[in-house]
Amino acid sequence: MNRTFAILLGLLILAVLVLFNTTYTVNFHELAVKTRFGRPAGIVGEGLHFKAPFFIERVSKLDTRLQLVESPLETVITRDGQQVVVEAFLLWRVDPSEDAVMRFFTSYGTTEAASRELETRLQGAVRAVGGYEFRELVGDDSRLPEIEQSILADLVENAVVGIEPVSVGISRVVLPPKTTVAVLQRMAEVQNTLAKLEDARGASEAEALRSQAAAQADAIRSFAEQWAARIEAVGNEEATRYYQQMKAESELAVFLAWLDTLKAGLRGSTTFVTDTAQAPFHLLEIDAQPGSSGIPQPAERGEGDS
Repeated sequence: MNRTFAILLGLLILAVLVLFNTTYTVNFHELAVKTRFGRPAGIVGEGLHFKAPFFIERVSKLDTRLQLVESPLETVITRDGQQVVVEAFLLWRVDPSEDAVMRFFTSYGTTEAASRELETRLQGAVRAVGGYEFRELVGDDSRLPEIEQSILADLVENAVVGIEPVSVGISRVVLPPKTTVAVLQRMAEVQNTLAKLEDARGASEAEALRSQAAAQADAIRSFAEQWAARIEAVGNEEATRYYQQMKAESELAVFLAWLDTLKAGLRGSTTFVTDTAQAPFHLLEIDAQPGSSGIPQPAERGEGDS
């Protein structure tokens, strides 16, 4: 029993090994190149397939999906003498036609080897940037799409059979570090110069405003002084006329002054303790004697009065 089980187990393992070495699967995004004794024997599409044992036939699979290749940073001198660093990428795939696949396999064997070859070709192709000026590489009017199409056309024209370039893009256009520092320093100097010009312009405008304000202030002050002089002259004229009138009626003027004094002093709830014999409070005295003009006069104090 044990011997039979061991034989069956051995036969099962042998069958698995045979199947493993004589079958293979090709995915939908792959093509397989079968070689017999090291020589290409045909191309196989997707699905489950059989082959002779590994020492007779081998299968190499090629990925037919888009492959990405990026060029290393390449220093390029533009047409106007600017030094720029350019980085680009290439999307490519294996040409699915039978003859192209066979030549691709013969030339490279794997997609990795082909990518290394394309990286070198792309690095050389990006030097086409040197045919343009720096201003044509940046900004809204950049001609980068035109450059990318030119690089793609060059790669298609000189492509190895079996490789199909699909798209080229320039991912980076930058200034080298030293150039960047120099540009930034130059920009800083320009900004400082502009700032100084703006400061000078602001100071000039401020001085003009101060001068204008001072001139307007002088004009207003002069006008105010002239107007004040006119008012003063009119006031003096009215005062002189009033003085002459009061001088002609001096007793009446004194009487009116007494009345104004009483009106001002007795305004509100005010209590006075005073001598009614003295002006102008003598007007409150009913027995005050009128003068020659009929206006009550304060009593004259004797030498003994206090």
